[in-house]
This record gives sequence, C-alpha cells and structure tokens, in this order.
Amino acid sequence: MAIEDPIVTGLNSGWAHINAGQLTSNQTFEADVVIVGSGAGGGTAAEILTNAGLSVIIVEGGPLKSSKDFVMEERSAYPDLYQQAAGMKTTDKAIGIFQGRAVGGSTTINWTTSIRTPDPALAYWASKKSVVGLSTDELTPWFKKMEQRLNISEWTFDPNRNNAALKEGCEQLGWDYTVIKRNVKGCWNTGYCGMGCPVNAKQSMLVTTIPAALEQGATLVSQAKVMKLEHHNDKIYALKAQALDSNMKPLPVEIVFKAKHYILAAGAIHTPTIMLRSKLPDPYEIIGKRTFLHPSLLSGAIFSDPINGHSGAPQSIYSDEFVWKNGVDGELGYKLEVPPIHPILIASKTIGYGQSHAELMANFNQLQVTIALVRDGYHENSPGGEVKLTDHGSTLDYPLTDAFWRAARRAYASMAELQFAAGANKVLPISEGMPYLNSWPEAKKAIAEMDLAPLKTVVASAHVMGGCPLGEDPKMSMVNSYGESHYFDNLSVMDGSIFPTSLGANPQLSIYGITARNATRLAEKLTAS
Repeated sequence: MAIEDPIVTGLNSGWAHINAGQLTSNQTFEADVVIVGSGAGGGTAAEILTNAGLSVIIVEGGPLKSSKDFVMEERSAYPDLYQQAAGMKTTDKAIGIFQGRAVGGSTTINWTTSIRTPDPALAYWASKKSVVGLSTDELTPWFKKMEQRLNISEWTFDPNRNNAALKEGCEQLGWDYTVIKRNVKGCWNTGYCGMGCPVNAKQSMLVTTIPAALEQGATLVSQAKVMKLEHHNDKIYALKAQALDSNMKPLPVEIVFKAKHYILAAGAIHTPTIMLRSKLPDPYEIIGKRTFLHPSLLSGAIFSDPINGHSGAPQSIYSDEFVWKNGVDGELGYKLEVPPIHPILIASKTIGYGQSHAELMANFNQLQVTIALVRDGYHENSPGGEVKLTDHGSTLDYPLTDAFWRAARRAYASMAELQFAAGANKVLPISEGMPYLNSWPEAKKAIAEMDLAPLKTVVASAHVMGGCPLGEDPKMSMVNSYGESHYFDNLSVMDGSIFPTSLGANPQLSIYGITARNATRLAEKLTAS
C-alpha cells in the first residue's frame, strides 16, 4: 500500500520552501514573525501564528526530509536526522546527547512519549522560580488542546516484550507504573520511531503543524544556520543566518531576516548559543546556565525468551515510583522507562571491548534494557550544566555531582531488582568493570560497592531543558512566564530552554502545551497592534 508523503504532496502543490543550500547569492526576507527552529516549540508557534493571519517564516538549520527518506536504517538516520550524527557529547565526553537536526526537530526522531508537566514541577516553579500562571489547572486546557491536535492518547495495544518486562517487574514489586500516551495516528507498531516514521503515523511537527502553517502561507527556509540577532536598545532589528550545504558545511551565502517579532525555538542548547553569540543583555549572567539533561543510566538484563526490543512501540510503560520519593528538593529521583534496542544504538551505549562486547551483542535478541532518567535541577547539588561558546560553536559543560552519583547507585539497584522480579536470568549494570549479576541479593551487594565515575559509567540523555529560564524575577530568568524577553519588546523564546528545572518527565508535551498558551497570547498582541 502506498504511503502518502505529505511533504512531497505539499511541495508539489506550491508550498513556500527554500533550501538555503541552493541559494547562490545573499538574500533578505521579511515577515511579521520569524521563528528559529521547527521542533515542538517552533512548529506549534508557526501554526498558531499563521492561523491568526500573520505572515511567518520558519528558519531551520537542518534539512527537510520526509517519509521517503526514512528507510529504517540506523546508518542513514543518525547522520541525516541527529545533531552530530547522534554522537554529541558533553564537554568532558561523559554524557551522550541525542537531539534532532532536521525539519521537525527532535519530534521527527523521538519515541512519541507524551506526558503532561508533573504537578510537583509546576508547584516548584511557582514557589521557587517566580513563575506565574502555569499551575496545573491553568495549563490543563492547553494540554487538552494539543493532545487533541496531535492525536495524543493512551497506547491501547499490548506493550512489546521490552516494555512488558518493566510492567511485570512493577507488578511483582507493587511499584507504580503507567501506560504511556503517544502522539500517533494509524501506527504500524514497527518500533523505528527513532529513525523517522516511515508511514507518517507519528504526529510530529513534520506532518502536523509545519504542513498546516505552510498551507496557510508560511515560508520554510531549511539548511540555514542562525548566527546572531542584531539588536539596538530594546529592539531586535534583524536576524542573520548562514546557508549550509547538504553536509551541513557553511556556504558563502548570508541570509538576513527582518520581522516585527522574533521567536527563538532552537532548543535548549542552540537557543542559548544564539543568545550568547549575539551578546544579548544578561546582567545576572543567566544565559546557558542551569541546562538540564535528565542524565540517564542503563541496566541490561538477559531473559530466556526473545525480547526483540527493536520491534514494537519503543516506549509504552513508565514507572514514577522513585521520581518524587524523596521530596521535590531532596535526594534526586529517577523515572524508569525502556529504550528501543537497535544494533548501533545499543552497541554504542554498552560496555566492554572485543570478545566481551561481542558476547554481549550475541545475546541481542534476549537483551532487555531499562533506563533511569535522573530528575536534575531541584537539589542544591544539582545545578545542571552550562552552554558555553567555543572557537567552533558551543559546548555543554555538565559536571556530574555527588548527588547524581548517589542517585545513580540507587537507580542501578532499582533497575536490577525490577529486572530480576520480571524474570531476568542475569543483570548487567552498564558501567565498566561490572560483571553479569546472577540474583537480586548478589546484585544488591555488588551495586552497593560498584565504582561509578565519568567515562566509566555510561550516561546518556535525549532530553535537553533550561538555559533560558522563564519567571517574573529578572535575577533568575531571561523571559517572563509567557516566554517574552525581559530586555526586548519583540523577542520571545518558545522551547524547552525556558524550563527553570528539568521536568521529571519526557518534555515534548510540556513544550507543546506551554508554547500553545504563549503563542496564542503573542498572536493576540500582534494582531491587535
């Protein structure tokens, strides 16, 4: 059966798409609003603003790809769709970071998990971070709006075996677990969400809000790296970008964008990077600091029956048993989920060399993997990382603190206990030097004594938040609670960089809901002026 490709259909119908890599001379474009980034924040804002009758230009650094390009192969998906070919690391190389780099941003390659902002996070922002108007009651209508728009609902099919093990372990131990809501429509349950949806079932920005905005007359400029915002007094008066070729190498073509209003939605690493490069006012030195990752630990387990973690919805069950157990600002909590298990992905996140790694991969189809996402940003010894400029771009310096390592040890123990309760034959904490552990008592003792350290312990993240926090107090925030700059009348930020802490939950639905609220307010202001 032929799969309709909405991007190809739209381009053939006359959508305004400009591939900056094909420009041969400098260009200037103008619109009511210029949006930098086309992910969860940029896509949502683009649709709302164009629906309000405003002219909109979306500027995206990555390429425009579509389902015809999503061939379910890691060797092409990672270099084509991920920042730094999925090899991005923090400054000391201790944490691997997955971020999207194509039209649709990370929504094009995420695993579809959709969770509303947890109540404790919102309450903490209100009491400690001077955030107003973002209570659970006030945000609920916006979450409902975006859940309806993006077909977000509870996954009604049986979890795959990888997720089922998480569920079974929780049931055996009496732990909390929840069936995940996913943003899919007509999902084929293939399990290849991380490589771009080949059947356009995932309701990413690539197939929902971006096409809707283009249908309303928006312009999409891809392969254009935004370099800086030009500003004077309290106004941004231009945005400058550089064209990129198909290998993301700079071309000698400059593109200037002029607008009544500018929105940064480039994500929690690139939005602060653009601000730093532009030398925006920052009297309290906030930009780029308190950037959060949910740094995540991995625990492997070998089962007797096939797990086949590459097949089926990647995430359909999670456990919040330990997320808030020690209080909001007590010892760091962690969320339990599972990742998809594809060969390159899992081979690059496991331990050992040569024969030992080969033996691990030989059990690929019997391998179950649980991950613990550590909730950072609440404990006094959990300040997150800092985005800094370098000679070649930017880097995220994210030292792993004692508080994190204490959480890591607890998380390894929780994951091992859960995996044995689910029937695992043996468990392998993914940290160099750890052997397979053959029982929960053996694991409990070994994990209590295991050596944890950067570069020795595998830590990964697919969630980047913070670096440009929202709030009413300029001493602790760069934008107000509507994402509007404290320093410029015509600048807003609409992405995960505005979160004052991490969330303790996968961030895409939080970005959708809060952006819908803030973009609607911006549309009302711009159309009234």
